[in-house]
Amino acid sequence: MLIYLLFVVGLIILVYGGDWLVKGAVGLAEHLTISPLIIGLTIVAFGTSAPELVISLKSALTGNPGVAVGNIVGSNIANVLLVLGVPAMIATIYCSSEDLKFTLYLLLATTALFCLELVMAPIGRLGGLLLLVCLTVFLSTQYITARRQNQDPDYMDDVGELPKSLGITIALLVVGLIALPLGASMAVNAAVDIARVWNVSDEVIGLTIVAIGTSLPELATGIMAARQGNASVGIGNVVGSNFFNIAAIMGITAVVAGDVPVGDNIVPFDMTVMAISTIFLAVVTLAGFAINRLLGAVLLVLYAAYLVATAML
Repeated sequence: MLIYLLFVVGLIILVYGGDWLVKGAVGLAEHLTISPLIIGLTIVAFGTSAPELVISLKSALTGNPGVAVGNIVGSNIANVLLVLGVPAMIATIYCSSEDLKFTLYLLLATTALFCLELVMAPIGRLGGLLLLVCLTVFLSTQYITARRQNQDPDYMDDVGELPKSLGITIALLVVGLIALPLGASMAVNAAVDIARVWNVSDEVIGLTIVAIGTSLPELATGIMAARQGNASVGIGNVVGSNFFNIAAIMGITAVVAGDVPVGDNIVPFDMTVMAISTIFLAVVTLAGFAINRLLGAVLLVLYAAYLVATAML
């Protein structure tokens, strides 16, 4: 019972630590009068993915790479089937590709590259560098587009209210930097212990409970947006999160940790589910489809079936 409590507490510390880190970093950047464009494209973008990044790095560097790869693949599946499915039960999600077209195409290409690297496992530093190239292309394009349109990104929806005091800002930054590795250590160690208790692989734990845990902020954002009548906001959130999971988190993890092995079950089953989920996300968004309650229910049933299949494999 204690290991489950430690896992939950670790995830809570991770989520809050990531939030404090982002608030502190953005607040400090604003105090230093750094461009809002730079803040939006770097600090906020990377900061909101900090829990997944720290979990993956911690897992890979401590000899549990299955959790790292499983977390990324599982999170991308959960983001589509769960994070879109639940808000769709509250309000219809109207998909629009007007501002997401380039990102969607890049997400498809990056996912294809990631799948190739999974098949050719282990994922080495070269593979990680290729993923980081995709990230660089995305950030450069976003920067050029924003500069051309003379429009800074509105990152406050991702950050929330910032502290006005410089002292509190620095305190949040420091606490966030301490909380992230602490939460990751607790969550990863507990996840490995849970895997041993249930006699399942690290990959299964990464694909299920760790993936769901690290997708909770996206799920909470989607539910809140749906209740406020802005359910469609969740589409951009999912697209951005899935891209960063692969390009930034897997890229950085592979470069730092070296060869990252891939479990037998991830290829081809979980990899295929991730690829199909990503294609579904791209098709419904590019075609401008609406995800209503019926389709949302189908997504949730498919996710439940996926979890059962993963546990049985």
